[in-house]
Amino acid sequence: MFSSERLKGIDVFVCVAESGSFKAAAEKLHLTGSAISKSIARLESRLGTRLFLRTTRRVSLTDAGTAFYRTCTGVLADLEQAELALKAEASEPRGSVRIDLPGAFGRIQVLPIILRLVQEHPSLTPHLSFSEGYVDPFKAGVDIVIRIGDADAWPDTLGHRCLARERHVFCASPGYLARQGIPLDEQDLEQHQCIAYGWVDGRIHPWSLADDLGTTTRRQIAAQLVVGSGEGIVTAAVAGCGIAQLPSWLIQRQLDEGTLLEVLPQRATAGMPINLAWVKSREALPKVRVLLEALVSGLARFDEQDR
Repeated sequence: MFSSERLKGIDVFVCVAESGSFKAAAEKLHLTGSAISKSIARLESRLGTRLFLRTTRRVSLTDAGTAFYRTCTGVLADLEQAELALKAEASEPRGSVRIDLPGAFGRIQVLPIILRLVQEHPSLTPHLSFSEGYVDPFKAGVDIVIRIGDADAWPDTLGHRCLARERHVFCASPGYLARQGIPLDEQDLEQHQCIAYGWVDGRIHPWSLADDLGTTTRRQIAAQLVVGSGEGIVTAAVAGCGIAQLPSWLIQRQLDEGTLLEVLPQRATAGMPINLAWVKSREALPKVRVLLEALVSGLARFDEQDR
């Protein structure tokens, strides 16, 4: 017969595992640090094994703890799914979902997809944040993350899918090209005004160029204008300030409208992968699942445009 004893301490254990410390878990669960510590101690005693390695600054899962965590998160997800089904949420996604996005890509490519989805599912409440760099979904309490770059740092407790890959293209405004001419090869770039990305310390990001065999090389350019924002470079290029190299997702609207024209298409290069990641234990929830499906579908169409 099933014993309710087996459920005791499971929520505390999962919270500590995802928070990385007893203190953080205590704050999240509105318990004392002592209560958290005792709960984990009782659970380890009942299981007859250590679940955490403890240091003065944080705790980490043992091998046994990692295996137990995967089982527990699956069980908790099943319980949540069952509760949602009883509330008739299986047919209509409902509730809050937290999503963290890279700044420009999130605003330009992802936000329109989510806004359309919210109109279709008014009971869905996405909470969007915009940040750069690695985000640990467990520590941040985020359900879904999109990042541009390699995904090596993500743990196996996250689901993952590569949605697309950037394509870096050269572009300029029709007015600039009418005045200065269209470059036919990379040597022509030396005669043109170039808009480059730069950092506050004065460094300038080199351009990437593909040769006739498809090999990519990096080349430092003499820039007429240096801007520390991709969206700022778009504004400068549309204004006719010169030639820029930008990811195609950032300028797709301008290319479609004709306010920017692609040049040197044979020198365009592949950029970084665009990755979608999510907390595996929550992927079966209707509110998470419908968002994942919309993002995969919407951003896959963008990838097809770049192929």
